[in-house]
Amino acid sequence: MVTAVDPCIGSTAVTQNIPMSFEEKTSETVNSLKCQNCGAILHYAPGTNSLVCEYCGTVNEIEQETVTTAVHAIDYATFIAEQQNHTETTQQAVVVKCKSCGASTTMLPNVTADACPFCASPLVVDTTQTTAILQPHYVLPFVVKDNEALQHFRTWMSKLWFAPSDLVKKVKDGSSQQLKGIYIPHWSYDTDTVTDYAGQRGEYYYTTETYTEEVNGKTETRTRQVRHTAWYPASGRVSNDFRDVLVSASPSLPLKMAQILEPWLLDQLKQYDGRYLSGFRAEIYQTNAEQALVVAKKRMDPVIRDEICSDIGGDEQSIDRYEVDYNNLGIKYLLLPVWISAYRYNGKLYHFVVNACTGEVTGDRPYSWIKIVGLILLIIVIITTIYFVSQSK
Repeated sequence: MVTAVDPCIGSTAVTQNIPMSFEEKTSETVNSLKCQNCGAILHYAPGTNSLVCEYCGTVNEIEQETVTTAVHAIDYATFIAEQQNHTETTQQAVVVKCKSCGASTTMLPNVTADACPFCASPLVVDTTQTTAILQPHYVLPFVVKDNEALQHFRTWMSKLWFAPSDLVKKVKDGSSQQLKGIYIPHWSYDTDTVTDYAGQRGEYYYTTETYTEEVNGKTETRTRQVRHTAWYPASGRVSNDFRDVLVSASPSLPLKMAQILEPWLLDQLKQYDGRYLSGFRAEIYQTNAEQALVVAKKRMDPVIRDEICSDIGGDEQSIDRYEVDYNNLGIKYLLLPVWISAYRYNGKLYHFVVNACTGEVTGDRPYSWIKIVGLILLIIVIITTIYFVSQSK
């Protein structure tokens, strides 16, 4: 099973008490994306609640539901069962897979050739072929505009440690970065954990030790306090509540890079509406919900271990074993927005990503080995100087 969203296809309108078929929902969404003035496709304007025509400037508001539905997680077991039984909510989208990096993304309407947003390899797709995909639960709309994202990138670049001195100038003077707006799939997990553990509590105690030391050519007897640790068995139960533990479902955006982009403004999540995606692309998840749960549990583990150590108390703690129960496990399938681009420095390509809600930036960067070697030599000089000064006293 794969997932993604198409900017022009999705179920967005809901008529109270009158169920709509998939075809009716699709037709209504497509029609809502057409400019009533010139017939062109409307694009979502970041930071607004509007669709804008790039040709005639017509602005269409995205209507909000009269009753706002609170963001909530779906029962994990139910969600997995629906996937296995193929009863989950799906939609049709035009999807293309990059042969170079493996990323699968939706295509913009009326576009048959493009470049992969992750590796810039050429993409060609047959727009007559569509794929059944899982509809996201929520979407976090773009807030940061492309020109703002570019400024965040340049600010980030100017603060890089050990970067070549001419990096900012060369990148700024070179060809401008072409930012691509793309929604990255994420799984979000909620759970209340209960953990039984067994370990040991270490408590410090001190004894007085006698030793001899030569002072001005004479041997003197002195005493000092020596610290020891007494260990006692400990066991117990701790509880932790986790909300919105995020896991990137895209190997195209490595987990470490995705975590640097956090936190996301999840209080601004919207019920999935295809109109928020108009003008942008969305990647299909390649890490499924079960695989991502393993990663989520690893992210929870340090918090659970810290809680165990706090419960054990004492001066030191040792955990022998623990068993975690994940209760009330819930899941949300989210689309989170980023700007992706690349720049060249001395003939080498470097990629960067901007969180399209907060402006947080991460990416590849060059290093100045001259600066690194210079710092190492400076440290050696400082250590050598301190040594000779201390020896001369």
